[in-house]
Amino acid sequence: MNHGICPDAVAWIRGGKEHPCLRGRVQFFRRCGGSLVEAELEGLPDSASGFFAFHIHDGKDCGGEGFSDTGGHYNPDKTEHPRHAGDLPPLLADHGKAYLKVMTGRFRVEEVIGKTVVVHADPDDFRTQPSGNAGEKIACGVIERA
Repeated sequence: MNHGICPDAVAWIRGGKEHPCLRGRVQFFRRCGGSLVEAELEGLPDSASGFFAFHIHDGKDCGGEGFSDTGGHYNPDKTEHPRHAGDLPPLLADHGKAYLKVMTGRFRVEEVIGKTVVVHADPDDFRTQPSGNAGEKIACGVIERA
């Protein structure tokens, strides 16, 4: 955690109908050359690998059946997966909890405010186009100015 340092943006994550106990917070901090992303989630389902794909999507809300309103990966430069600006490292869950902290130069915090953060049911294979064969969307949150 970034104790004493206020985030510039935050997304409150909630699970869908199949995972109502899944919840968490993703914080975004401005850094020289990019953004620091910090995610803390609990209630992740058991999975064979323990890994869950984790992306920023273009959509502006978490509505629709299975979070369908989140749209595709945030990809302003029209690159191939896994080089989308919204491609983040996978979450690794232990007893349903995951913590991730990563620095990225792929976007500035201001560019992702109003977009969505999505957790997928499967790990990202880092090859399959356009989204890494990551499976269904199991949780979502909208990135808002803190």
